[in-house]
Amino acid sequence: MSEVIEQMLKNYNVGNIYDQKNAMKEIMQEIVLCGLSRAGFFQKAAFYGGTALRIFYGLDRFSEDLDFSLETADPSFDLASYFPVLEKEVKAFGLNVTITEKEKTIESNIRSAFLKGNTKEHLLLFYADEQAAGSVARSEAVKIKFEVDVNPPAYATFEHKYRLLPSPYEVNIYDMPSLFAGKIHAVLCRAWQSRIKGRDLYDYVFYLSRGTAVNRKHLRERLLQTGFITSDVECTLPELKQMLYDRFDSIDFAQAGRDVEPFIHNTSVLHIWSAEFFKQITEGLRAY
Repeated sequence: MSEVIEQMLKNYNVGNIYDQKNAMKEIMQEIVLCGLSRAGFFQKAAFYGGTALRIFYGLDRFSEDLDFSLETADPSFDLASYFPVLEKEVKAFGLNVTITEKEKTIESNIRSAFLKGNTKEHLLLFYADEQAAGSVARSEAVKIKFEVDVNPPAYATFEHKYRLLPSPYEVNIYDMPSLFAGKIHAVLCRAWQSRIKGRDLYDYVFYLSRGTAVNRKHLRERLLQTGFITSDVECTLPELKQMLYDRFDSIDFAQAGRDVEPFIHNTSVLHIWSAEFFKQITEGLRAY
């Protein structure tokens, strides 16, 4: 095992194969971030989403994907141009992976790619635990999906963050108010087969518990871009709160809780989820 990976694993308490897989994938995510930074990716792009919130702001849940946005729109952005350096950097840590861009079947502002490796092989690399690895199918793959929005909504604000492991690197990242704007947009607009992602609600509580103010101008641009509102809606704070109140009235909170359970350790916090709970905490929502 790489000394760097061994050092990073010290931050995890792994009690079972599920914990081992999550810790392995989170460390691989950070290795990918480091590789993208070395490839110059963050000269044009910024990191956002749940994994950004976990790595740089302390969110206490596992997040599967890496989400990025260009700072300014560029429909011709070539994601694959970063793959050679990224693959070289990742393999320097002993990871045997392939990186491929997902072919678009419909026109979209999102460029997607997957980093893939063999789960059993990487579990043995990380833990040297043949008994645990023996419970994994030979064909099981560990996948890290990363997406880039090449036509981002305006008015996001950014900051630069640094990490020391796996090797010192710099990331351009949405600041907390702009991240919160993206999350409120997801709470209002994102549904999977008409069901909201409980992970969005969990993150929403996290932002409010930190007293984060939402970047209102950026949120309005996001809502306009997806057609949720029309240009005559100013997205004042009272208007935003009413949108959220209406949304909370439509949510199946039992289903939302089941969605997020696999990604958190303390599931008891889900027991109080209800429309009343979310409406009351939303009274404290701040914006600028």
